[in-house]
Amino acid sequence: MTLVTGRSRSREAAGLPAVTPDRIIDAALELTARHGVERWTLRQLADAVDAYSAVIYHHVGDRDTVVTAVVDRVVAMYELPPAELEWQAWWRQFLTNLRLVFTHYPGVARRVALNGPSTDAGGPTVDVAMRTLLGAGFEQDEAALVCRLLIIQACLFISLEDDQRARSAVRLQITDGWGSSASDPNFDALATLSESIQDRLEDPANDRDYYDEMFNYAINRLLDGIQQRLRKMGY
Repeated sequence: MTLVTGRSRSREAAGLPAVTPDRIIDAALELTARHGVERWTLRQLADAVDAYSAVIYHHVGDRDTVVTAVVDRVVAMYELPPAELEWQAWWRQFLTNLRLVFTHYPGVARRVALNGPSTDAGGPTVDVAMRTLLGAGFEQDEAALVCRLLIIQACLFISLEDDQRARSAVRLQITDGWGSSASDPNFDALATLSESIQDRLEDPANDRDYYDEMFNYAINRLLDGIQQRLRKMGY
């Protein structure tokens, strides 16, 4: 890393681009894509923009402040479905779009599940999301609960995917043990599960599709349950 010291050696004279908040967040976003939001240091970020850590503090703030900005940047990347879609179709497409973006930036989903994005970043999404639920027939308080439930559950599934991908060797070892477990007449249901796991392990395409299938199944069943709640309410 080339560090510029002294008044006579400006960044421009040294051929270095100016350090700006946007450039710092761009670099943090790239580090997050490569390592995950929890696995890079402020020193690594400072190295990425050819500056001292104090410069990061001056332009953006501490690490948590930078991470909040990264989360907000990622939240701004996913596409909102057309507002006129039926509420279940809107949520299904929205959460799918959210997952497609979040999986490129490991750890962001966990942050959103725990803390949510800032109002500026998440406000437009929540506004449209709440409108779909209010339009479906939910009262205000229950619509807010449903909104949080769906977003948090989706983010938790994405977080699980992030963690499993980061520890693929351990996951494969344990999964392989389940897939190769011997058939026992006293545990015939367990044997059925083992056969399913073994089929997936024998076909790499099946293993790649596992996360898609699990996520889609979970979201669809959540939406089914919420729709049943609406039916009980007379909608």
